[in-house]
Amino acid sequence: MKKILIVNGPNLNLLGRREPGIYGSESFDDYLASLRKRYEGVATIDYFQSNCEGKLIDRLQQAGFGEADGIVFNAGAYTHTSIALGDCIRAIKTPVVEVHISNVHAREEFRHHSMLAAACKGVICGFGLDSYRLAVEALLQD
Repeated sequence: MKKILIVNGPNLNLLGRREPGIYGSESFDDYLASLRKRYEGVATIDYFQSNCEGKLIDRLQQAGFGEADGIVFNAGAYTHTSIALGDCIRAIKTPVVEVHISNVHAREEFRHHSMLAAACKGVICGFGLDSYRLAVEALLQD
């Protein structure tokens, strides 16, 4: 069985309440329960969320040297600003898939550039919460 870690960054703790026209009306806790059920017996899915960049780096480093087989990472707005998170992803051994709920390329121009994408195994965006499932599928193929 593979161990997958999902890491969400700032403001993603508000899913289901935050801008439902962009992010949907389902809470991440509800979605996570259905995702875990879907992969029961195939993968364990752990979850971490923080609004603090340093805590995200600490958790990625902890998971990135053998604790997890793959990481699904939605860095939220840090995607577009954080050199430190990109450096962290380059430093760890565990593959990381960058995800976004919305299609960031159809939004404001500042969201079109990712400071993380080049360090990641791949990027999935624009499929709502299903972006997380697609990332898990990609990591299970390794």
